[in-house]
Amino acid sequence: MEISDQLYRLMEQTGNPSITLPELILEKDALFKIAPYIQRQGAEKVALVVDHNTYQAAGKTIEKTLRVASIDYQIVQLEETDHGQVIADEQSLVQLLVETDSDVDLFLAVGSGTIHDIVRFAGSKMNRPFISVPTAASVDGFTSKGAPLILRGVKKTIQTASPIAVFADVHVLISAPQALTAAGFGDILGKYTSLLDWKISELIGSEPYYPIAAELTRKSLVSCVERVEQIAARDQAGIQVLTQALIESGLVMLVLDFSRPASGGEHHLSHYWEMNLLEKNKEQLLHGAKVGVATAIISNLYHQFVENFEPSSVPQDHRYYRNIQKHWDEIKQLINTLPTAEEIQTLLKIIGGPQTTEQLELTNELVKKSLNEAQHLRDRCTGLLLINQFKKDLIDYPL
Repeated sequence: MEISDQLYRLMEQTGNPSITLPELILEKDALFKIAPYIQRQGAEKVALVVDHNTYQAAGKTIEKTLRVASIDYQIVQLEETDHGQVIADEQSLVQLLVETDSDVDLFLAVGSGTIHDIVRFAGSKMNRPFISVPTAASVDGFTSKGAPLILRGVKKTIQTASPIAVFADVHVLISAPQALTAAGFGDILGKYTSLLDWKISELIGSEPYYPIAAELTRKSLVSCVERVEQIAARDQAGIQVLTQALIESGLVMLVLDFSRPASGGEHHLSHYWEMNLLEKNKEQLLHGAKVGVATAIISNLYHQFVENFEPSSVPQDHRYYRNIQKHWDEIKQLINTLPTAEEIQTLLKIIGGPQTTEQLELTNELVKKSLNEAQHLRDRCTGLLLINQFKKDLIDYPL
């Protein structure tokens, strides 16, 4: 997989021309290239971090290749909750830190987003690099530095370290459960609203914005939407397009050192729901599944906002008064180009993912609370933040 020239230009624009990008292998039988890469790195012992499912999907094969190559290794199988899930919380972090042998000099994160987040945090604290081995095209965080963790019940993203290499085996990705692939597509669909929110944060909140980064992220989004049928059928070309899009989105976040182009109001809702489910000790939902549904909700909310909001209603002493008066027409035009909730839900239906909060089994009460409170999870000027500042009543749901 080649890295786009635009990404190198973005590195220059951000003042990070010397940032080290990971080696990217996206092809059939990529698992068999891991051991030779480790030998070239001079690593003497590695920790293979898995859960029960990812060990079966890829860990077992990697273990055999390490043994054949006479590479010393240990396996750390992360413990699951009562619901059979691994959570990126204090318990998982401590388990990995405690169980990792002191002479390990490289981690292999074998799994989807959660295992990567646990490994990237632990590896950063131990000053050990890690290799990314995705077992499903399910999230866009494989190549980023951000580790979304649950700390004391609150979702916090900690900037840690990116992988030194990614080995994405197409055979493994095609064999992943359809729900995980649908979740990856849902995470990509979230770029519709996250990119809009990022532009709003520049125009209204004077936050940093890089057009090249937005263009790269939008290209990844469009490439997946255009091939939604292939991705849904788990066609090899479709899965490669989705995986490449997810990897590229993560690379953009890596270069920027923040997640704005890939995470807006839709992610705030998703994180809020996740925290609520954890608090009630309920089974977690796939991140991308929540993001896809939240994207439809945010789109609907923004379209309603643009129809009813009058800039003249903003008090002159409000911190955003001047920028709202200056840029509202542009924001209105951007919102009007946003796909409708129905169009987003149609794409989610094609891919085989949930389209509504009812299908996610989330209560209307929880969704309503998230629409009125989730904007506080991150210090960003999003459309959701503006709506909550200027609405007269609580946002209701269903919208």
